[in-house]
Amino acid sequence: MSGNAFTSLLNLQPKPFTIITFVTRMGTASKTCSVILRLSELISAAVVAGIVGRYLYLLSSANAHASSRIIYAVVIAGIAILASLILLPPLKYSFYCLGLDFTLFICWMVAFGLLCNLTISGGCGSFWYWNSWGYYWGRYWYTIPQSSITQSVVGRAGCSEWRATLAFSFIGGWCWLLSGFLSRGYTYA
Repeated sequence: MSGNAFTSLLNLQPKPFTIITFVTRMGTASKTCSVILRLSELISAAVVAGIVGRYLYLLSSANAHASSRIIYAVVIAGIAILASLILLPPLKYSFYCLGLDFTLFICWMVAFGLLCNLTISGGCGSFWYWNSWGYYWGRYWYTIPQSSITQSVVGRAGCSEWRATLAFSFIGGWCWLLSGFLSRGYTYA
């Protein structure tokens, strides 16, 4: 080993933290994980917004009113779509959004809880489900007045869509939390 190489090894000092060192520390794996999580957030929010938006359209067609829980879920889905589109490119700013990621995780978990609470008594057999979601999703308002609707008439109309709404609101929330953990590693690195 030459004298220059040996003295340079002895004089190792930590480099100051700059933007250049930040970009070099961000590996390909973390950028890839970030894009995958942001795409998952976007897809989950789009599914929830699409299904709940269809339900709101059916309510509007029947001149009925929506529950505030349904409105909350579609608003959170819209905010999540916008945020995930802005944060999708794996640029420096997308790794500094720990607060936003955690906030949207909490909002999604609240939306999931509120939606689950609508059908907690029996899933697709609960009173709210067959009196509201299934009734309007199956378009029974055309032929049967709501006062004479029963569970046996509605059956399971729209049940898979309701379960997909619950599942994607839960999955989307956890994707936001994982994105927050990923960004936390770079915020404090």
